[in-house]
Amino acid sequence: MKLNRRNLDNLTHQVAKPAYLASDTRQGIAHIGVGGFHRAHQAYYTDTLMNQGRDLDWSICGIGLRAEDRKVRDDLASQDYLYTLFELGDGDDTQSRIIASISGMLLAEDGIQAVIDKLASPAIRIVSLTITEGGYCIDDSSGEFMVALPQIQHDLAHPKAPTTVFGVLCAALAQRRAQGTRAFTLMSCDNLPHNGNVARKALLSYAALSDADLHDWIAANVSFPNAMVDRITPMTSNAHRLQLHDQLGIDDAWPVVCEPFIQWVLEDKFADGRPAWETVGVQLTDDVTPYEEMKIKLLNGSHLALTYLGFLKGYRFVHETMNDPLFVAYMRAYMDQDVTPQLAPVPGIDLGAYKDTLVERFSNQAIADQLERVCSDGSSKFPKFTVPTINRLISDGRELKRAALVVAAWALYLKGVDETGQIYAIPDPRAHFCQALVADDALVVQRFLAVEEIFGSAIAQSPEFVAAFEWCLNSLREAGVSGTLEKLLRL
Repeated sequence: MKLNRRNLDNLTHQVAKPAYLASDTRQGIAHIGVGGFHRAHQAYYTDTLMNQGRDLDWSICGIGLRAEDRKVRDDLASQDYLYTLFELGDGDDTQSRIIASISGMLLAEDGIQAVIDKLASPAIRIVSLTITEGGYCIDDSSGEFMVALPQIQHDLAHPKAPTTVFGVLCAALAQRRAQGTRAFTLMSCDNLPHNGNVARKALLSYAALSDADLHDWIAANVSFPNAMVDRITPMTSNAHRLQLHDQLGIDDAWPVVCEPFIQWVLEDKFADGRPAWETVGVQLTDDVTPYEEMKIKLLNGSHLALTYLGFLKGYRFVHETMNDPLFVAYMRAYMDQDVTPQLAPVPGIDLGAYKDTLVERFSNQAIADQLERVCSDGSSKFPKFTVPTINRLISDGRELKRAALVVAAWALYLKGVDETGQIYAIPDPRAHFCQALVADDALVVQRFLAVEEIFGSAIAQSPEFVAAFEWCLNSLREAGVSGTLEKLLRL
């Protein structure tokens, strides 16, 4: 049965349905970058709140700034912006519900002024972002805003026809200031260390180049809470759609598949109110830093530790790596010996239990999380998820080979062929640049580690790390993934 409002009552009782009507809601959040993760996380929590009959003035308006967002909008609009959240766990840990917290979506292609007007509306009090780790235009090596990017230069020259996130945000905030409307909260939900601070840096950097008075107004009035967000959400596949159809009889153009686990730790710093998310499981805090460090270094860092090695081995799903005892032993050693000593105590969290949970979550075969998804955008992920751990290991004089193996595996992965001879594409906006760094086997060490915008300066300047990287690279070439892991685990 086609998913839409008209058919809701006819859907199977096995799927939970919204307890509120669209006509009872009003939009209070605009979200830029509507994708699977936003719909499995922020939209899920907001829908849970609305199902309690409260905060119905915080419905979400999606904003699409990219050409590919048209399909997203069309798929959702065709089913009255409803979609199925398909939680898949091993065994009986499977639940499904229809989410209704998104109530519309605007596309920049259909008229940028309509987008700006929506963001400038007094009803919109939070603008949230999932624009990927690389979407903030911050140079990871210097921490500076990349003003020379062509799209940024375009927006500075054409402030009334912006195309970038920060050009659009500044245009909307300028309009709010001119009409005497309070500033909104800009809430990043991307997997970035101090994501609110990064969003603030990017927006204020752009505003300083565009309008000095607007810069000062934004600095004084816009809030940028940091957040730690966590839920494994694989790309929706045709197999997932068919599974939903066969099990529940629902024809959904774009369902979301995710794991049962969910966590959101959010700093309670909002400029003009917020939904009562704390009543539905969100942890509000004054400082998200220890939670963020734990999640980014343990979960995201361990994901990278597994993913490129797994892909080189010939695996294509995260759970396949976890079915291999060598990978599990390596992941635990990396978490226990390299990452955990770097972490400060995390309020309310038992790190040993958290790491056990990660092993269980990565082993979830039901969601079939694709290694390709985790492999994507490595050039943006490494500076945030792995390089800080390596820098600390170097400064502390610790063993480096386990961490060096993550980098060496990425270097070999960029060659585009696995141990079985399978050729694959590299899903990274900087794929051509990164592949050129590893094209000449004799120069990989010098060229690859010297890229400061990815690795910073300490890694290439550490003779110990360079030696560990060379050892890992040579071992992967000569002994393969399994042989290298066996040697490393004997150290």
